[in-house]
Amino acid sequence: MAQNETNRANGMSRAVDRATDSNTFERVARAGHVMSGFVHLLIAYIIIQLAFGTGGNADQSGALGALAAKPGGRFVLWVAMVAFIAMALWRLAETVLGPHVTEKSGGDGDDTSLLDRAKAFGLAVVYFAFAFSAYQFASGGGKSSGQQNAGMSARLMESGGGKILLVVVGLVAIAIGGYHIYKGASKNFLDDLKGTPSKLVEPLGVVGYVAKGLVIAGAGVLVIVAVVNADPSKATGLDGAVKTLGSAPFGQFLLVLAGLGIAAYGLYSFVMARYARM
Repeated sequence: MAQNETNRANGMSRAVDRATDSNTFERVARAGHVMSGFVHLLIAYIIIQLAFGTGGNADQSGALGALAAKPGGRFVLWVAMVAFIAMALWRLAETVLGPHVTEKSGGDGDDTSLLDRAKAFGLAVVYFAFAFSAYQFASGGGKSSGQQNAGMSARLMESGGGKILLVVVGLVAIAIGGYHIYKGASKNFLDDLKGTPSKLVEPLGVVGYVAKGLVIAGAGVLVIVAVVNADPSKATGLDGAVKTLGSAPFGQFLLVLAGLGIAAYGLYSFVMARYARM
């Protein structure tokens, strides 16, 4: 029985390894970085609009909704959905084989840490979620993620277990945000690149990762605050974090900085499309 399980696992690894040998698969997966870049630039645009008094949802749903409303926007969203699915599948391949599968010989990922595989799986989940959101807006059924988050938080707050789950979600978001900040400040993101990118790449990565990390961590803090104050309207994700920032002293200035930081991450995503190790 154990031998059969091992054979099946080895067979799956070989099949995944063959799939990642496809140049077409890799190119479509890289397009996921391009689409992520466009989404982050749209979010940055919405944040800067908020700084000058124009309404909008400063999160993924707001960006996708704005894109869907433009001529040809829904077609772009269908393309984005395909690219996000390809990237999600690539991350699943990295979960099986380890990161940077194109650099391995025969898919040998035995020296890859469990943490690396866990991060790959987490990114797969994120990109599948992006693909689903793109599908919703492309088909005309997209909704504000902030409102959905607040509604779900309200239901979870009705029980003690739900409150604990929300606190865990908040702490996870803070940890993810902290990781982004660390990755940007330490310049570890450069390890994800190959070749010789432009000298502008380093400052884009530093600013982009730190800015995104701060926003994600801020969203996590708001989830915990919402639980403590029994106010689910605070748990609205990135949009809530950005709008809370705008209500702080010098909020307009802080929103502009946040918008520029998210825009830097969007531009860095274009760099990833070309230079990321895959």
